Amino acid sequence: MADIEKGSSSSDPSASDDLTDLAPVISPELRKEYEDAGVPLSVSPSQPEDPEDPVLLERVRTAMSIASETVGTPKALEQTKSGKPLPAFGGGKPYPPLVGNREAYVVEFDGPDDPTHPQNFPFLKKAKIMSVLGFSTFTAAWGSSIFSSATAEIAEKFHVSNVVALLGMSLYVLGFASGPLVWAPFSELSGRRKPIIVGMLGFSIFNLAVARAYDLQTVLICRFFAGFFGASCLTVVPAAFSDIFGNRWRGTAMVIFSAAVFCGPLMAPVVGGFIAASYLKWRWTEYLTMIMGWASFIIIVLFIDETYAPAVLIEKASLIRRATGNWSIHARQEQVELNFRELIEKNFTRPVRMLYSEPILLLITIYTAFVYGILYLLLECYPIIFIEGYGMSSTVGMLPYMGMIVGQLLGCGVVLLFEPRVLRAIAANGNRPVPEARLEPTMIGGFLFPIGMFWLTWCGAYHEHVHWMAPTAAGVFIGSGIILIFLTCITYLVESYLMFAASAVAANTVLRSGFGAGFPLFATAMFHNLGTQWAGTLLGCLGLLLAPVPILFYKYGKRLRKASKYAPNI
Repeated sequence: MADIEKGSSSSDPSASDDLTDLAPVISPELRKEYEDAGVPLSVSPSQPEDPEDPVLLERVRTAMSIASETVGTPKALEQTKSGKPLPAFGGGKPYPPLVGNREAYVVEFDGPDDPTHPQNFPFLKKAKIMSVLGFSTFTAAWGSSIFSSATAEIAEKFHVSNVVALLGMSLYVLGFASGPLVWAPFSELSGRRKPIIVGMLGFSIFNLAVARAYDLQTVLICRFFAGFFGASCLTVVPAAFSDIFGNRWRGTAMVIFSAAVFCGPLMAPVVGGFIAASYLKWRWTEYLTMIMGWASFIIIVLFIDETYAPAVLIEKASLIRRATGNWSIHARQEQVELNFRELIEKNFTRPVRMLYSEPILLLITIYTAFVYGILYLLLECYPIIFIEGYGMSSTVGMLPYMGMIVGQLLGCGVVLLFEPRVLRAIAANGNRPVPEARLEPTMIGGFLFPIGMFWLTWCGAYHEHVHWMAPTAAGVFIGSGIILIFLTCITYLVESYLMFAASAVAANTVLRSGFGAGFPLFATAMFHNLGTQWAGTLLGCLGLLLAPVPILFYKYGKRLRKASKYAPNI
């Protein structure tokens, strides 16, 4: 029986590629935390033993995704530990003898060039995965704001104020805040494909429920759950991109993801405004979102393969088991069982601990939460400027959002222009990440954003004398600033915390989504009571106050990471 206990405890899911490969670069404090949790950190025999091996280092960098930390541990034989007897084997048969070398039955990849490893997928297959998952992310982000074009009609139909009607958008974004706590561990246990499929299925169903709702409470509740299920894409897609792309293309993949996250909420009101003003009315804003959701669900089911390396090995082990009839063959991930204590610790307690104990995480989270809240606040600010101020119709008044979309696309281009500089810094650092190198575009965005806010609101406040193109052009600066800040800051967090990136981004997502949900609720009152120019001045000054944050981390970030309990030494 002692052998059974030994065999049970010797295999840990955290000994999968993502964690064992990180052993050469972790700090002593980080090593101790894993060892206290029973996680072996020696390099797996199936991996190159040379810590400078380029393939090993490439796998290390691939592990830097927001879902890189496995939640779940192999369940110990608690009955044996407590002295209770095991149940009878059944059928009158005794317990069979244990297998010899258990490690010999664990399926691995066949070297660094194994074509089944997600990083070795053909480029066209990677492009297909990136396109499909990018569209799914765009759809989930689209659903958050298309509701804003229907709030006036909903307020009139259900006899409530516009602020109450706006709860439909705020609750959706709150679903974004709560969803990652489920979808992140789900993806770590079962792979990326299943949570995205389940998420898009639930997203489509609840958007149908909103479209068919005949009372306000049904609309609000179903909007929340639509956001909850839609959060699967926002949570899992970055991890899927990190599964298949290494250093050279990861930055490009994250740019595409961020463009989908930020362009979706701005394009949706433009389309939704024309739908709500037509004979189709507000319900068809939700029907359209539902159709996009079902389209995403179908193409994911038909065309997307699993990208999570441990889950790919599960499929490989299943194939070999059935072909050989040897049921001892298994993948290391199949030893994982969900442990609710670990789930609570890693997905609830640790993000909170990190948020108040890590100055890097706290300040970056406040900064990204602020600009994310501004994104949704502008969905209420623009109608005040262009519909109330310039007297545009409810449809034409949504078109100025295109200025922000152009700005965001330009911001994505700026990030891509900085990629060669980042890659050179990584090469000079021994092919290990240099998180601070990601912050150079952030510093540019930190000043573009407040400039755009001052420009937009002061021109918009004097609409009698200023042409509408002037505040529309300001959106280029705002959009560029927001995307430069958000995209680079999130990448900085991921590369700063490596194995704990999931917890860092979970803390960031919860606070960020809280800002995104709350800002639209006070936007109208703020702009009406303070005046457009002074409300914009307040927000622009707050942006200027936060602008030095990336500059400080660019200069002192490495020193802070060395003093951190959670950041590895790189």
